Order: sequence, then C-alpha cells, then structure tokens
Amino acid sequence: MQTASFTKNNQGFICVACGRAVPSHPSSSRDHCNYCLIGLHVDINPGDRLNTCGGVLEPISIQTKSGKTKIVYRCKTCHEQVFNVVAPDDDPGLIAELSGMPW
Repeated sequence: MQTASFTKNNQGFICVACGRAVPSHPSSSRDHCNYCLIGLHVDINPGDRLNTCGGVLEPISIQTKSGKTKIVYRCKTCHEQVFNVVAPDDDPGLIAELSGMPW
C-alpha cells in the first residue's frame, strides 16, 4: 500500500459556498472552509492541487481512525469519497452535527 505524499500548500481563499474569507490553516495546509466545511476536489495527494475535477466536496460524516478525526466528503461532480483531517478552527457545531453527537 502506497502512502499519500503531503505537499504543504497553506493559503487562504474565498469559500465558493458561503463566500467568507477563509484564513490559512493554523498549523498545516488548508483544504476546506472552516466556517461551512465545504471544500473543492483539487488534490490527488494532500496539498498537491493536481486534481482536475475541481468539484465541490460536500461533508457527509465524520470518521475517527488511528487518533485522527477526518471529515468524510462526497464530490458533487465525480462522486468520489474524500477524507480531510478536521482543522482546529473548524466550526465545532458543524463537526458535532456531522458526527451525530449533540453539542
């Protein structure tokens, strides 16, 4: 099994879904909006921005595995399932909602 390589690519952006200015990640690479959790399907490996799909990634659930909590996404264009690590500044209410836990 090949391990995905990580490319540090930490830039802020304007969210395509909510229109808010999303700041750079506090410690890693930003790959989704911390306000509404929507992302874009732009990476093949984390941070590489090489995926030509470019579809909207819609959060569908939360998965915790090996001590890491990840947002599970479904691409609205190609329907691929994508996983992104929860950022420390992600909206806690939306994270709780996705996990099915009351907050």
